Order: sequence, then C-alpha cells, then structure tokens
Amino acid sequence: MKPFEYAAARSLKEAGALLRGKPGKSRILAGGTDLIPLMREGVAGPDRLVGIGRIPGLDRIGIDGKGLRIGALVPLAEIAAHPGIVEGWRGLAEGAGSAATPQIRNAGTMGGNLCQRPRCWYFRSEGFRCLKKGGDTCFAMDGENKYHAILGGDPCWIVHPSDTAPALAAFEASVAVQGAAGERTVSLEKFFALPAADVSRENTLGDDEVLSEVRVPLPPVGTRSAYLKIREKSSFDFALVSCAAVLTFEGKTCSRARIVLGGVAPVPWRCAAAEAVLAGQPLDDARITRAAAAALDGAAPLAHNRYKVGLAKAAIRRVLKGLSQG
Repeated sequence: MKPFEYAAARSLKEAGALLRGKPGKSRILAGGTDLIPLMREGVAGPDRLVGIGRIPGLDRIGIDGKGLRIGALVPLAEIAAHPGIVEGWRGLAEGAGSAATPQIRNAGTMGGNLCQRPRCWYFRSEGFRCLKKGGDTCFAMDGENKYHAILGGDPCWIVHPSDTAPALAAFEASVAVQGAAGERTVSLEKFFALPAADVSRENTLGDDEVLSEVRVPLPPVGTRSAYLKIREKSSFDFALVSCAAVLTFEGKTCSRARIVLGGVAPVPWRCAAAEAVLAGQPLDDARITRAAAAALDGAAPLAHNRYKVGLAKAAIRRVLKGLSQG
C-alpha cells in the first residue's frame, strides 16, 4: 500500500474542498470495507483519503409522508433491521440483510454499498492492466468469465456487486449528491453508468462530489416487494444473479411493476419488457413465465456464464410467484 494522507471532514462542504485539493487523487473513506482492500491489492492508490465519519446527519434514517431518507453513513445492518423499512420497503431490507457477513454489514454503509467497485478478478489483480484500469483489453471477454455480465457488457463485462442497488432502483430511489455547485438529486437509474459511457467509472459521481443521502418515495397502497439473491455460498458471497421486484396490486391485478436484476450487468438492470408483460394483468403462471423470458431477451452470455440466463429467469419467476400470493 502506497503512503497517503488522511483528512477528516466535518461538513459536506469541507469534504468537497478536500477532494478538490487533490483532484482525481482523493477518495472518500466511510466504512472502508471495499476501499482498503483495493489499496492493499495495489488497485487503488489515492494520495488523500477524506474521512466523512464526523459529518453530522449522515448516519440517520427518516420516514415521513413523502417517503424514506437514508444517510450515506447508515450501516447496512441498521437498514436490514429497521422496522419502518421492513414494513414499507421490505425488498430493500432483504437486500441489505443479504449483503456480505454480519460483521461487514455492521461496518459497511449505504453510500459505500452503492459506490463499491467491481469484483472482477482481472480488475482486482494488480497484474492485469485491463480496460477499466486504462488498458486496451477486457480480459474477461475471452478469459475466465463465469461471474461476468450477460447484459449491457460491451466493452467491459463487469457486474455491479451491490445488493441494495437493485432494490432501490426498483423502488425508484434517487440520491442526493453534494459538490462545488451545491446539491443535486439524481435518480438511481441515472446515477449508475454503463461502460459504454465511461469505462473507467461505474457511476456519475464527480471527483469532488459526495453522495450524502438516498431518498425513496412512499410506495402506493397495495405495493408488495421482495429481493432474492442466488449465490454459490450461502454464508458469504456476491450474487450470481439477484432480483428485486416492486409490484402494486389492485385486487388480483398487477397495476404496476418494477423489476431490476443484479449480478447480470454493469449496472442494476431494469427489465422494462418484463414489466410491460405484467402491467394491468393478473399474475398467473403463464404470464409470469412470459415476463421472465422477456426480461432476458437480448442477453449475450460469454463462454462460461450462459447458465446466468436460466438462473435469472428462475429468480424472476420465484420472486413474482411469491409476490402474487401475497
């Protein structure tokens, strides 16, 4: 690990100023569960770490008539166990509760979980100068790609590793971002960026910006939600495939649907075609199967991850079947 300086910010404004002091060479430090390993592995080498743990208000959860607000420093364990989130945004609580281990959930934060870097072994290895690190090759394309993308991958086949991001996207969440120009709010779908837009980064956060808060609207009456994570090891593992669904029912009819997959694309992957199959219809087995097939239309698996197509369809069917039964 290369030497670095550490500065503790006491406000979002100060954090931004510290980031601008070493533009492109500073990183935010919150829980550190992803950044520190990257630094140890030689993948990240910032000159300055800007600690935000002393900034007041970033560790709070608030619920009111408009919806849910989660500060960037709220631990995942708190999100998973919060009674109001379990009741009103169950899929988010399930996503947060499925991340990592209990120890990491107690240290890992809301903001960190959204902004974590890919788990691709070529990206994480100091020995590979891959496309994402300034090289000219995505080694996963013709290499070991068992865990890589089947949707939206070109030219880099990473998958987004977050367990909260698919659920938040399904709930139409947005994030508050603080920078030199003040605060801006961006929908979660537009916060994440495909490699085709900028292969060097996974989101639209500027070099001097801090993600301060996640905002989730109040779901309509009749809404049900769920998150399913399929992984190799049940104790601690990243998703092979995950599925978040938020459905609103009027009687037995699904009036509105949001379905987002994780583990299959460089961003949380919204399945608009599947949603269209469900909207305004009762959820019988045939319609659920059609929706699952529509969600994976256009998938382009690599040599070793074709299994993800069937796995994703199965995940969608399981989630929708469970929600249709109440």
